[in-house]
Order: sequence, then C-alpha cells, then structure tokens
Amino acid sequence: MGQWQLQEAKQRFSEVIRQAHDEGPQIVTRHGEEVAVIIDIAEYRRMAHGAPDFKEFLRSAPDLSMLDIRRSDDPIRTVDLDG
Repeated sequence: MGQWQLQEAKQRFSEVIRQAHDEGPQIVTRHGEEVAVIIDIAEYRRMAHGAPDFKEFLRSAPDLSMLDIRRSDDPIRTVDLDG
C-alpha cells in the first residue's frame, strides 16, 4: 500500500491515481498522520454496493419454518467409560 505526504500527493496526483488503480489503496498523510485513502473506483463500488451488511445477510436467509426437524424422544444412550 502506497503512502504519500499531502503536499506530494497534490503535486503528483496523476501518479497517486495510477498507483491506486494498478497497485491498490494509497494513503495520504498530513503532518505524519493518516488522513485519507485513495482507492480505485471498482474497489469503492465493491465496498459501497457489493456485499450486504451483516443484518441484511441474516435477513436474506431462506425461510426454514417449512422444514420438518424433529428430535427423537428416546433417552440418551449410556456410555461405559470403564471399559
């Protein structure tokens, strides 16, 4: 992941964009602190619109109420540990 000081990123903006596209996210720092990240548009779209959040994922599960799931009423079997 590339890292750019803000002033350098401003001066070489085309290069920052090219690297974001070719190599992945580029981090921009100001006074040594990470303040922004530049990512390729395809990555942004995947993150913003691709996968549902966890709650939506759970809600999209199939309806299992139609399944006939039963547990046996037989007593639990005994296991002989001594022998």
